[in-house]
Amino acid sequence: MRTLALAACAVLALVSCADQGVPKPPSKAPPLISSRAPAGEAPAPAPGSIIPPVPEGAGSGETGLAWTPPPSWVSEPPSSPMRRAQYRVPGKAGDGECAVFYFGPGQGGDPMANAERWAGQFTLPDGSPALSAMTTSDIEVGGLKVVLVEVAGTYNGGMTMGTTPATPKPNYRLLGAVAPGPDANWFFKLTGPDATVAEHHAAFESMVRSLKHGA
Repeated sequence: MRTLALAACAVLALVSCADQGVPKPPSKAPPLISSRAPAGEAPAPAPGSIIPPVPEGAGSGETGLAWTPPPSWVSEPPSSPMRRAQYRVPGKAGDGECAVFYFGPGQGGDPMANAERWAGQFTLPDGSPALSAMTTSDIEVGGLKVVLVEVAGTYNGGMTMGTTPATPKPNYRLLGAVAPGPDANWFFKLTGPDATVAEHHAAFESMVRSLKHGA
């Protein structure tokens, strides 16, 4: 019996030592935070950091895009450094807004990711996500492949960093366009009451079709 007990103790000691000798898997590393801007809005900064400014001269001249805005739209000072242009779009149902975003070389993300993010700012009348109701199409403008986006419903977007979410706006519509610039995509986003956006649908598309390199 004494021999068996000693053998058992030896086995337990070996198992214990073997367990200590096997390296444990490292804990899962936290996800990396991308500096790229999400879907046509300012990128969310990492804790304790600030949004890097667009390099001086980027998005202008040979690296810019130019377009002709509709004559009935009212040009306004951009409310964010990420906006290259901003327009008030008048309508009897209420004014809409068209903003043009440019985030700097290599920033902004791909067209479909932005289209889906825009659609994610809308919900359908039953409260479900509006992604299923989003429509996209491709057009070619002066050698540029432009993605057009359209979605309607209750608009829950319009947030700015450091503020509370905007009040949901039912019966809203979005027309969007993502155009490739020489060093990054450009984003054109028209939002407003459904009737107002419908009224300016042709004007928005005409502006997009006027796009060309060089601002």
